[in-house]
Amino acid sequence: MIKVMIVEDDPMVCDINKKFLAKVDGFVLSDTAKSIEDAKLKIEKIKPDLILLDVFFPEGKGVDLIKWLRGEGYHSDVIFITADNNTDTFKEAFRYGAIDYIIKPFVLARFKSALLNYANRRNDLKKIDAINQEVVDQYVYRNTELEETNKDINSMKGFSQHTFDKIMKVIEELDDQTFTAEEIAQMIGVSRITARRYLDYLEREDRLEIELEYGKVGRPQNKYKIKK
Repeated sequence: MIKVMIVEDDPMVCDINKKFLAKVDGFVLSDTAKSIEDAKLKIEKIKPDLILLDVFFPEGKGVDLIKWLRGEGYHSDVIFITADNNTDTFKEAFRYGAIDYIIKPFVLARFKSALLNYANRRNDLKKIDAINQEVVDQYVYRNTELEETNKDINSMKGFSQHTFDKIMKVIEELDDQTFTAEEIAQMIGVSRITARRYLDYLEREDRLEIELEYGKVGRPQNKYKIKK
């Protein structure tokens, strides 16, 4: 399970974050903090995997906390959840290693997408010892907005119509069965990373459903299914 800390001084927003977090499999709330100093003390004890962090606090800003994290050598990842739509804050957050930036008010779908993308990247990197360009591109461009499905898929970076058609044919034959990227990769003769890119694209286009399934070792696995 991925350990999460929520750092938010507004009790109502904190409660929303907790309720949304409970709806996403694979994550567990370790603690909450109402201030930056309180967060620092708890981070030293808990060492969370992921921090959901606001920007505005009475005694400072959330970017101060992420700077402290990097200065102290903590490896916790950070997703900002804030009403701050200032470009400079956004750029500074990513400069210090934020992995996502959600602007209030937000909906469950956006929150869930941020967490699942994080979990997917984290688990993908655990399974490989060395990276190549394909792995890098998958990591960097996973959240890139792609063109609509009714446009030529050949015009999208890293995609081909031939591979897309093969994947669609296999998926349609599977009908109501669930499947993994690895299974699709074996069926059509491509890498798991390549299959995953196409499946994630189809999921974003609302043509596939996705869920995390836990095995005996506790690491989640994406299972896909055609959305009716």
